[in-house]
Amino acid sequence: MSKQYLNPDNLPSWQQAFSQVVVCTNPRVTIYVSGQVGVDENKNVIGPEDLAAQAVKAFENLHLALEAAGATEKDVVRLTIYVKNYTPSDSDAISSAVSKYYNQGSMPASSWIGVQSLADERFLIEVDAVAVLCD
Repeated sequence: MSKQYLNPDNLPSWQQAFSQVVVCTNPRVTIYVSGQVGVDENKNVIGPEDLAAQAVKAFENLHLALEAAGATEKDVVRLTIYVKNYTPSDSDAISSAVSKYYNQGSMPASSWIGVQSLADERFLIEVDAVAVLCD
């Protein structure tokens, strides 16, 4: 297994939040996880109007999805985070949820995207991922 987390000197350093590039050598299994939102197993929204609570639950659901596929957060090479009506002040709530599952120095490549709406008007955040099992 070989994964390299690259943050080239000629690109901005965002290492505390994400890696600029993740290179996987000899991947055998790639896992694509659909967008996870802040709901429980019965589709009840967790923390209505509370981005922090929904972010924590969305990442918890992502963790469960990865686990079902035999993967962990260490296998994630790409995260996409969609935030309804995103403003820069939302970053603390999102960063807090991310840091519960991902470690600095081996952060997946990532994009945070502000959107007008998600699939349900109550959803404030959605997270999808690509994971690679190299062994």
